[in-house]
Amino acid sequence: MPDVREPCCGRLDNLEEEMVNLRAILEVVYHVPADFSLEQVDVCGQCWPVAGATGGDHLVFVDFKRRFDLDRRVRRARRAGREDVAHGLEHNRDRLGVLLADVAGHQMTDALVAAMLHQAFLVGVLYELEQYGEITPRLIEVLNTRFYQSSSVSKFVTMVYGEIAEDGTFRFILAGHPRPMIFSAEFDRFVSIGEDRLVSFPPIGVFPSESDVDRDMSSRSPHYARRYTVNEVNLMAPGDILLLLTDGILEHERDDEEFAPGRLEEALRAAKHLPSAAILDHVRAEVLAFAPQQDDMSLVVIKRR
Repeated sequence: MPDVREPCCGRLDNLEEEMVNLRAILEVVYHVPADFSLEQVDVCGQCWPVAGATGGDHLVFVDFKRRFDLDRRVRRARRAGREDVAHGLEHNRDRLGVLLADVAGHQMTDALVAAMLHQAFLVGVLYELEQYGEITPRLIEVLNTRFYQSSSVSKFVTMVYGEIAEDGTFRFILAGHPRPMIFSAEFDRFVSIGEDRLVSFPPIGVFPSESDVDRDMSSRSPHYARRYTVNEVNLMAPGDILLLLTDGILEHERDDEEFAPGRLEEALRAAKHLPSAAILDHVRAEVLAFAPQQDDMSLVVIKRR
């Protein structure tokens, strides 16, 4: 009788080697910088997958001053007579972009969807800077179209993309994602963002974009994601804290008690005097002390110095 164990073990060894290679690639994609170029705003963010080293949450920072040669880009735009592009590029000198996304699920396949978003987003950023000098809502509309065409509905992506400026202004687009939360240093608590200042759109990939000129050729849905609009909030006072988070924290619970917003507010109140990295560590510790992790979790802390 032939011995089939050796070929089987060989295939398993090859599969394990491929998984190691895949994890190494994803770890590079998931790398988050430790510090940023803003002087008046302190920022820190991190993802904590629930299953292994990767998951469905994904975080990308766009530190315009460190990632791009803005001086050279401005000169090139002006030589080409594109003053509007040069003007947009100049504005990026005091901005930091933040993309936080949550792919439905937390398996390796969901990490691959997040990696697809990572690359598509950064390619789009390059194109936007060339065309407009800054990131526009058009990029999010194109991402929505691409994911609608390539992903099943069960793999939709919630997302927030925003840009924090040195003056504390945070301009952002929401796509089915938990809204930002602001902790006021003056009032020592969370303050609400008026509904008139907050517009949210469906998750990425659920509906075709209204702006997609090809939508009638492949649309599976009678509904469309309307053109994206930008929300704006302000960290007005030194010490104000803005949080971006995924539902792994927002829906974290123990029995019938939820961690947010009450316990989350208490955690911020206790750590509000700390820098953003220490606030993030404190919140993370309080989350895990409250109950074991049940889902991928991500948190971005943005604090006005």
